[in-house]
Amino acid sequence: MTVLTTRALNRATLARQLLLDRAPVTARDAVAHLCGLQAQEPQEPFAGLWSRVRAFDPAGLSSLLTGRDVVRTHLMRRTVHLLTAEDTLAWRARHDAMLRQRVLGTYRRELAGVDLDELAAAGRAVMADGVPRSMSELARAVAGRRPQQGPQSGIQPGIRPLGEMLVAALIPMAQLPPRGLWRAKAGVRNLPLAAWLGREPDPPPADGSDPVGQELVRRYLAAFGPAAAADLRAWSGLAGLPAAVAAVREELVSFRDERGRVLLDLPGAPLPDPDTPAPVRFLPAFDNAILGYHDRARIIDDAHRGLSVAGARVVLVDGRVAATWTVEGGAVTVAPLRPLSRIDREAVGEEGRALASFLSDGESDGVRISV
Repeated sequence: MTVLTTRALNRATLARQLLLDRAPVTARDAVAHLCGLQAQEPQEPFAGLWSRVRAFDPAGLSSLLTGRDVVRTHLMRRTVHLLTAEDTLAWRARHDAMLRQRVLGTYRRELAGVDLDELAAAGRAVMADGVPRSMSELARAVAGRRPQQGPQSGIQPGIRPLGEMLVAALIPMAQLPPRGLWRAKAGVRNLPLAAWLGREPDPPPADGSDPVGQELVRRYLAAFGPAAAADLRAWSGLAGLPAAVAAVREELVSFRDERGRVLLDLPGAPLPDPDTPAPVRFLPAFDNAILGYHDRARIIDDAHRGLSVAGARVVLVDGRVAATWTVEGGAVTVAPLRPLSRIDREAVGEEGRALASFLSDGESDGVRISV
C-alpha cells in the first residue's frame, strides 16, 4: 500500500480545499464542494471564500443567503455551518440523532425526564405562525406551555437547555438574514427549514438503507481526502458511518500515512506533487481545512493544535499553520508562530495587504507583522 508523506497529504488537502490555487468557481459551487463552511462566527466564511475563490464577491454570497440558495444551520458536530439549501435538506435527517445526543451530552441533567417528542411538537406549534424567533423567545414560549417540573428529575429545565435542544436538534432551523450577510451585525432569528426553503428535509429511507451516509463519504473525500475513517467522524460528528464506508469501500483506493493509518480516497482525485509550491493563505476562525480531521498533523503542528479549537485565525506558509492574524484599526496584524524567512515575510505581507483591502473595501492600513 502506497505511503503518503505528511507533505504529500498537505498538498492534497490544499488542492481539495481550493487553497493551492484560487478556483474559478462561483461562491455557491465552492460552498457545495467544501461540504459547507463552519460559520458560527458569521463573517468568517467571507474570508474563507476570499482565500479560495478567484474574484470572490462578498455581495454574491449575501445574495445567496437572501435568495435561500445557501443556509446557515446547525449540522456537522452541532456547529453552525453555511451550506447549500440542497445539501441542508438532503443531509439534515442523517444528523438528527447526533444533534440530539450532543445537546443531551451538555444538558443531560437539566433535560432528564423531558419527552423530546412532546417538546418538538410544542416547538413546532409555536413556530407554526411563521414568525422568526430567537432561541430564548422560542424556549420561553414553549416553557409556558409545559408542566412546571420534569416528571423524573423534579428539575424545571432552564431556558438555555430547552432552547438549544429545540433550535440545534429537534426542529431543523435556518438562521435568517441579516445574520451572516456581508458586514451585517444581527442577532440570530430562527425559522424552520420547511418554512424558509419551502419543504421539509428529506426523510430517511424506509428500507433502512443509508444513501446519504454513502454520499457523505464520497463528498468528504472529494473535499478532504485522502483521509481515515476517524477523520470523517471528526468532521461530521457522526459515529454511525462504518456501514456507509463499507458500502462504498470497493469504489475507493487506499493509502497509508507515515503513522500507519489506512487512508481512503476517491480514485483519480487530485494528489499534487509534494514539492508543488504552496502560496500563503489566510484562514478564518474554525476553518474546516483544520477542524475537518482527527489527525491534523498534515496542516498544523501538534504544539499549535489548540489554536484550531480556540477560534484563532491562522496563516498558512508553505501549506502549514505558521502564524495567527487579527484585524486591528483597519490593518491585518500577523503574529508568527515561528521565525519567518525574508521571502516568507514578504509573501505574508503581500497576501495580508490584499486581505486588509478586501476586508476594508480598499481603505486599509495594510499589514503589520510582529517580530
